[in-house]
Amino acid sequence: MSTTAVRTVATNRKARHDYHIDDTFEAGIALTGTEIKSIRAGRVSLRDSYATVKEGELWLLNTHIAPYQHGTYANHEPRRPRKLLMHRREINRITGKLQEKGFTLVPLRLYLKNNLAKVELGLARGKKQYDKRAALRQRETRREIDRAVARHWKGN
Repeated sequence: MSTTAVRTVATNRKARHDYHIDDTFEAGIALTGTEIKSIRAGRVSLRDSYATVKEGELWLLNTHIAPYQHGTYANHEPRRPRKLLMHRREINRITGKLQEKGFTLVPLRLYLKNNLAKVELGLARGKKQYDKRAALRQRETRREIDRAVARHWKGN
C-alpha cells in the first residue's frame, strides 16, 4: 500500500467564485531550482493566472512565484510563463473543449505531491453577475439556517 503525501501550497479561491468549474485536470510544472524552493516556502499566488495551449503545449501564465530569498543572480523571473506537463491525449482533449465558446482553463490550486509540484486546472465557464449574487445569497441563507439549528440544539 503506497501513500501519497499531498500538501496544498496555494489555492485560487477567486476562481470558484468567478467561474463554473466543469472538469478538473492534474498537470506537472517545469520549474527552475529556485522556483521549487519558493513553492516549498509557500510564496505563490494564483490570482489572475490562467493556462493556455500554444503550439500543442500547455502553458501556465501570470502565476506569481516570489523570488527565492537566498537566491543569487540566477534567481527566476516571478511571472514568467511555465510549461505544464501532461499527456498528449489530455492536451488534445482540453484543446477541443477550449474551442467551445466560453471555456477557459484556470488553475484552482498548486500543491506538492510526493515532493513534485503539481497544479490542478479547472475547465471553467465564466459566471454572470447574477450567478455570483445568487451564490452569495445561497451561502448566507445556509449560514442562517446553521445558526438557527445550533441555537435550537443549544437550548435543549
